[in-house]
Amino acid sequence: MTSACAPHVQTAMAPPAAFAGPMIVESSQDYGMGHFVVQDGAQLPFRRWSPQGRPKAVIIALHGFSDHSAAWRLAGPWWAERGIEVWAYDQRGFGGAPNKGEWADPALSRDDLRTVSALVRAQRPDAKIAIMGESMGGALGITAFASDNPPAADRLILLAPAVWGWSSQSMLNRAALWAGGHFLGSSRLEPPAFATQKIRASDNVVELLRNGRDPRFTVATRIDALHGLVGLMEEGAEGLGHVRVPTLLAYGDHDSVVPRQAMQKALERAGPRDGLVTAYYPDGWHILNRDLAAEVIFADVEAWLDGQPLPSHAPAVLPSLAAADN
Repeated sequence: MTSACAPHVQTAMAPPAAFAGPMIVESSQDYGMGHFVVQDGAQLPFRRWSPQGRPKAVIIALHGFSDHSAAWRLAGPWWAERGIEVWAYDQRGFGGAPNKGEWADPALSRDDLRTVSALVRAQRPDAKIAIMGESMGGALGITAFASDNPPAADRLILLAPAVWGWSSQSMLNRAALWAGGHFLGSSRLEPPAFATQKIRASDNVVELLRNGRDPRFTVATRIDALHGLVGLMEEGAEGLGHVRVPTLLAYGDHDSVVPRQAMQKALERAGPRDGLVTAYYPDGWHILNRDLAAEVIFADVEAWLDGQPLPSHAPAVLPSLAAADN
């Protein structure tokens, strides 16, 4: 009976009869748009912001939960003007990707990321390539680089990575999510009125309103998708210390989506590691790339990719969290 009530998870599709393998398909009508055909034939829509001339670096951007590739509509043009190309795609279950609203097996999402990275690497063989993940995208990026088969990329950038997994949740949360995921999986939840007051993702109200009116944004969330998200967040919290590429992790003081206790626990579990740079932003919220002060983050990312100190002089996250607690 329990197995019959297991949370629904997307698995790989059966490739179509004419499947010719992974490829990039550019739109003939909209410049900078198209879709990735990945390893099972699924089509993942992308947006690309390209500089004039040869890019000095390339970012493959992973959006957060409920969002899609337009999450990078402010960051993409800013970086492109400074020589950094940005490819952002709709992850499976979100935006215009297959089976919107249904949680995908994280192993399948990691396969998608490996395929996308390989396709972009083939297009930009000499460029420095970074995977950038925001929130849920950050958790996926961590688990991909912590695996034995990391993506074809050189660096990892984490914006408020989702690390609020099972071990950081209260007993009540764990019990409710387990029961909901197993017995009410297809039921959908919409944010209650109090959530907009107690849990704000950003101080950029215009962007929050745009999300709410965006038909590709997921407003009503399946309970089994939340169950899957918490499992991925647990994997991300456990995997941070096993990432072996240079990593930049950013976290905002006003983040009410990923609690500071969860972030502190994940960093303490990871321990000190060469190549891990963390940055704490007193004015930062959760969706750091769309906050009112987002250009501070943009400039820090550009400098870090160039091998330069962060122009914001943002302090490290762990000691900043410890100081805030005292």
